[in-house]
Amino acid sequence: MSEVQIRRATEADVPAIVALLADDMLGATRESPDDMTPYWPAFKAIDADPNQFLAVAERDGEVVGTMQLTYLPGLSRKGSTRSQIEAVRVRGTERGTGLGSKLMAWAIDQARQRGCSLVQLTSDTARADAHRFYEQLGFTASHLGFKLTL
Repeated sequence: MSEVQIRRATEADVPAIVALLADDMLGATRESPDDMTPYWPAFKAIDADPNQFLAVAERDGEVVGTMQLTYLPGLSRKGSTRSQIEAVRVRGTERGTGLGSKLMAWAIDQARQRGCSLVQLTSDTARADAHRFYEQLGFTASHLGFKLTL
């Protein structure tokens, strides 16, 4: 198995990213890989924003993982910047290979390089395996999150 490279996503990666997002119990109900129309403007907005980094993990020319990093400057914590990790996905054939851990270590390193004081993420309550994974990496379930669908 060849080494994985983590890099900034390009427009050409969008279909593979959407396929990863759709390839689980929750994503299957909210993504539409058969209609890429809504994803193109979203990609352009992410790509143009210096506080966003849409990453892909690539092995042998194929996208096998993805995540989005958002850098949030704020006044709390003495004016610190936080790194928000979103939409972490690893292709099913890559689960258990250490790719998820590598992606998270890379994301934490990126946050340190940007001077962030905190790395945070949310995970759907239905994702018990993901919760165990994040806890093994040292994350703590310190907050209760709320969402309002618009």
